[in-house]
Amino acid sequence: MKKLLLSSLIISSLVGCSSSVSTPNLDQFSHHSGGKSMGDATSFYWYTERLSQSYTAGDYVFSGDYGWYKTDYRWNEGEVRELIREGEQIRQDVGLVPYRVHVRFNVKGEAVYQQYRIDDKVLPINEEQLLRYQQEAKSVAEVTKEFSRDGIELIQGYWDGSRFESCGGQSYEGIEFNQTLPGFVVNRLAEFDSYVAVLGKIRSNKVIIEDLLMLNSDSHDCVERPRLIESN
Repeated sequence: MKKLLLSSLIISSLVGCSSSVSTPNLDQFSHHSGGKSMGDATSFYWYTERLSQSYTAGDYVFSGDYGWYKTDYRWNEGEVRELIREGEQIRQDVGLVPYRVHVRFNVKGEAVYQQYRIDDKVLPINEEQLLRYQQEAKSVAEVTKEFSRDGIELIQGYWDGSRFESCGGQSYEGIEFNQTLPGFVVNRLAEFDSYVAVLGKIRSNKVIIEDLLMLNSDSHDCVERPRLIESN
């Protein structure tokens, strides 16, 4: 069974004997996650605030036969300042082809650098699409914070019929659904080891599931938060 740990933001601190060495306050960062499933599209979201200000975000979107993409977003001074998106999209005569988008914005929200490369061709990005990228970043922030207010987060892991082992390495005694599931899903969970991605919460050593996002074989890897922008 493959289990890849979800990427998390690591804060390193210097620890020394001198009282002049300060330790960063870990509480300055808050992390949120979520997702949604609509038709053939399933989305995973991650969002981080620093001192209650937007800091970073990521999404991973699966669109079935139409492709997939993952995005890394960065804010500065309250505005989306950079994003990188990589994935594959369908082209009518070719099938799935790779593409990559890299945009930097100034504090006014104007694109000061942009590159859209698809199948080794460089194409322009129109203003409507640039605005959509900014709106998608803000939507990730809003959606994940709303889930957090309800105590809900994105949870991924593996279910063997009796125990749930999360991608973060925690083990839980069971799963409980707050929704009615189709019969074939219930049978699948009862008969086969499965990778499961859900919106839910942990209560009494159980995973309480509000919404099932993805169900696959246990050979499916955990989906990691995208890390595409190089840290300064």
